[in-house]
Amino acid sequence: MTLAKITTVPIRTTQRVAEVAWFDDIIGGDTEYLGVLDNTRRSSFAHCKDIALGAEKLGFSTILFPTAYTVGQDPLTFAAGIAPLTSAINLLVAIRTGEFHPPMLARALASLDHMLNGRLILNIINSDLPGLREDPVLRYQRCAETIEILKQAWTKDRINHRGKLYQFDLPADPVKPYQQNGGPLLYFGGTSDGSRDVCARYCDVFLTWPESEESMYATLQDMTARAARYGRKIDFGLRIHVIVRETEAEARAYARRLMSKFDEQRGAEIRARGEDSRSLGVLRQDQLRETANIDGYVEDILWTHIGKVFSGCGGGLVGSADQVVAKLNRYIDMGFRSFIFSGFPLLEEANYFAKLVLPRLPNVSMPALQGRIAADAPVTPLTTAELV
Repeated sequence: MTLAKITTVPIRTTQRVAEVAWFDDIIGGDTEYLGVLDNTRRSSFAHCKDIALGAEKLGFSTILFPTAYTVGQDPLTFAAGIAPLTSAINLLVAIRTGEFHPPMLARALASLDHMLNGRLILNIINSDLPGLREDPVLRYQRCAETIEILKQAWTKDRINHRGKLYQFDLPADPVKPYQQNGGPLLYFGGTSDGSRDVCARYCDVFLTWPESEESMYATLQDMTARAARYGRKIDFGLRIHVIVRETEAEARAYARRLMSKFDEQRGAEIRARGEDSRSLGVLRQDQLRETANIDGYVEDILWTHIGKVFSGCGGGLVGSADQVVAKLNRYIDMGFRSFIFSGFPLLEEANYFAKLVLPRLPNVSMPALQGRIAADAPVTPLTTAELV
């Protein structure tokens, strides 16, 4: 359901801006036809590199490197490999807490942040570790403690943590990042109460997947209230697919072509590979799809058939440039300040989006806007600080 009236929720970034990001093929799935694994677009270093450098050249401020136990690239390793080849784009790197010993994770992130001169953003993931079915309470505790350790590492002289899972008393010099005023920004998504609490307490941007305007606005209101109880304000981001063309008819025709080789059983098999395929957020994407018409549309241009293949983000905008821009402006009016787009094939659709939509959005770098990147190189042990 669309909202009749929109009032921006209280957020950290009051400027009417939009961080515009694209999605990289780190976990596989880039294809010309949904549900068809494409041997010509496999998740190799070369293909993922082409997408990242292409997105930078087209003017996207950020690119997401997701994480999953699938054929493809490890996000942290790939980010380190691609970092010296980039000069402007921010790297939004997904990290599943629990996969790394926290002090060494902090050290790896500090190294990468220096390689990027501060162009690092982190997408904190709270899902089960691959191959395990974990107690949600354990996952929330591990996630919260990992973030506490990272924040101490970035802002204090020592990591002095006494938690249920981790106990450390270590110097922070080996893990000091390039970014100042709190270190790299933390993006976080989740539907459960435990996940939302972690984000409200610790993180900077709450990420959500597409739903009806009414449902998303309710989520923004809920998260704003939760953050306020901790004396904080946060921003909001939307991970969403997109098909944009000169006309609505062209966009819808391409959506039909994208689904023209789809097989329900094969799509379900691919979809089930993700660690998040059983999550509450995915169930909500499934519920949204059940409200769609026969062509998969809810509201005006929100298309849900794409969720038959992807276990996470299950909806996309399909329409003319004017329609897509109008919808995004409605999202901005709600309080969204960050958008992570994708379209298939990824390189080709990035070009359509960059031509038809990107110039019409107030595109910014969120780390720069939030004052995390100093005008001059900061004094750190990896730059000019006196070594002791």
